[in-house]
Amino acid sequence: MASIRKEISTAARPADVWDALRDVGALHTRLVPGFVTDTRLEPGARIVTFGNGMTARELIVTIDDDERRIVWSVVHGSLTHHNGSAQVLTDAKGLTKVVWVADVLPDEAAGHVGAMMEQGMAVMKQTLDRLATEKQNQSVEAQPSEGVL
Repeated sequence: MASIRKEISTAARPADVWDALRDVGALHTRLVPGFVTDTRLEPGARIVTFGNGMTARELIVTIDDDERRIVWSVVHGSLTHHNGSAQVLTDAKGLTKVVWVADVLPDEAAGHVGAMMEQGMAVMKQTLDRLATEKQNQSVEAQPSEGVL
């Protein structure tokens, strides 16, 4: 079984990153817009449409608020096994880290799945870094200016 691991760091706060990641029906608007173009919820699952036109039905295995970890499994298509997880952590520098792991069969699928994960993580980093900048700008705007009566 191939195991693929990708990670990014972002200046976005862990709570904000987790809020976007755990919103399983909003991948296309909050986390990876463009990489994912639509997400439709079903009981216990989501149907994800990717920017390349591919669709996947993903069972939502768990959303763990304590560990800030979500687990899902693709249940159709050419993969005979897929288990994916993403977790929000804080690294030693105080930055927020997102770790995405996928275990897939057949092993030959690892190249394609890994390339898609790489694309997704690049979009996720851009989205989360933009969120961090927006939050920082809101914070600065909310502070009173010196010398203004």
